[in-house]
Amino acid sequence: MKLAKLLNGAGSPCVARLVGEDLEVMDLEAVGVKSLAALLAVEDVSATAASTPATGERIPTSSARLLPPIDGQEVWAAGVTYKRSQTARMEESEAAASCYDRVYNSPRPEIFFKATPHRVRGHADALRIREDASWNVPEPELTLVLSPSLRIVGFTIGNDMSSRDIEGDNPLYLPQAKMYDQCCGLGPWITLAADMPPAHEIDIHLQIRRRDEVVFDQSTSVREMARSFEDLVSWLRRDNSFPQGAFLLTGTGIVPDSDFTLQPLDQVQITISGIGTLSNGIVQG
Repeated sequence: MKLAKLLNGAGSPCVARLVGEDLEVMDLEAVGVKSLAALLAVEDVSATAASTPATGERIPTSSARLLPPIDGQEVWAAGVTYKRSQTARMEESEAAASCYDRVYNSPRPEIFFKATPHRVRGHADALRIREDASWNVPEPELTLVLSPSLRIVGFTIGNDMSSRDIEGDNPLYLPQAKMYDQCCGLGPWITLAADMPPAHEIDIHLQIRRRDEVVFDQSTSVREMARSFEDLVSWLRRDNSFPQGAFLLTGTGIVPDSDFTLQPLDQVQITISGIGTLSNGIVQG
C-alpha cells in the first residue's frame, strides 16, 4: 500500500492511499488518528491503513497536488554507504580523503541531520541550489520511514541536495553544504514496508534533463550498499529519541562526475523500485 499527503478538493491537506491510478482520501479520524505521522506510529500500520474508511473523494494522481509525505518528523541522512560515494567524497576533498576512507570501513557510519520539515519539498515542487556554491548535485537515496520507536514502517524517495564545493573546501562545512531552504526532496508517497521488494531487488535511477535534453542518466542498486538498513537505524537510535518518528536517507550510489553541476530549470527525476518517481525542478535564489 502507498500512502500520500495531498490537497483535497477543498484545498485542505489530507491523507490518501493509492488505488489504481487514483488517490483515495482516507477518513483518519474514524480510526482515531489525525495525521499521516500518527498513522505511521500505530502498531500495525498496514492493517490500520487498510481498514480506514474512505471519505468518498478520489483524486487522479495525474492532477493531484501532492505534498511531501512528512508532518513533524526530523530528516536525517547517512553518508558514504556506497563505494561510489566514498570515491566521490575522497575526490572532492584531498584534506578529508582519509576521513571518508576510514568511515566507509568503520563500524560507525556517518549520520547527520539533514532537514526540518519546512526545508523539505515534495513531488513537482522546486528544490534549490545555494547562491554561494558553484558545484551542486542531487543525491538520489532510498529513504527509511521510521516510527517513534524507530521501526521501519515504510520507504520513500529522497533527494539529498549537496553543494560539493562547500563540503570539499572543508568537511566541517558539511552542514552548510547539506542543510538550507529547499535542500531535501521527499516523495511522491510512502510505500509501506510489507509492500516493498526485497532490498537486493531495489534499483535506483537518476535522470537529469536540461532544456528537454538528458544530461545525466545513471542507475545503481541497493545491493551495492555496504551497510544494512537495520545497522543504520541502530546507530541513529543511540542516545537519541524521535517522538514523532523520523526519515533516514540511506546514502547514494550515484554521484555525477566533477565536471557536472546542476543549473536552474534543470529537471531531476529519481525512480526507485516499489515506490515510483520523484520529480523536482531546480531553482537558485
